[in-house]
Amino acid sequence: MSETRRLLEAAAALSNLLRASNIPHAFYGSVLTAVLSNAQHANEIFCIVEFDFTTTNSPWTNRLHTTYRRLIPAVDIEILAAGESGPRRLDSTTVMKIQGVPFLTASEFIRAKLKSWIIRGSEGDAHDISYVLSRYWNRVDINRIPEQDMGVFVSRNPMAAPAWMAIKRKYGM
Repeated sequence: MSETRRLLEAAAALSNLLRASNIPHAFYGSVLTAVLSNAQHANEIFCIVEFDFTTTNSPWTNRLHTTYRRLIPAVDIEILAAGESGPRRLDSTTVMKIQGVPFLTASEFIRAKLKSWIIRGSEGDAHDISYVLSRYWNRVDINRIPEQDMGVFVSRNPMAAPAWMAIKRKYGM
């Protein structure tokens, strides 16, 4: 079984649990670009969840994970709070379904990945942003993308410049 299939199976299982409890959620990470490109390998998956409460994590970590143990090796999914990572509200304007699994839309995916890239400078994040930006630029809402951060991204990743310019032209900028 490919790594992408494994991550999708784990995402579907977690999504079923969250949906049964009426908890809005959406996934993102390299798993989205792998699904969109039919790639066999993906190395990250996150689940953004709308919390009606705050969480207090242990003093040595600020991360919350869940583990899907049906597969060997098990799949870890990091749980992130909506609004801190990704959009504040997860609804039909910020979430799209692919293969029955809710993912962030192209705009929200780029926004979340761009935030991570600005902090970490990861080549994987840059690849994911460039892939979605270049292939789905016509679905990107420029109002959801921090222009200054995207300017820095494009200056360091020139292959993304044509798609970013196309988006700006689309919005008359």
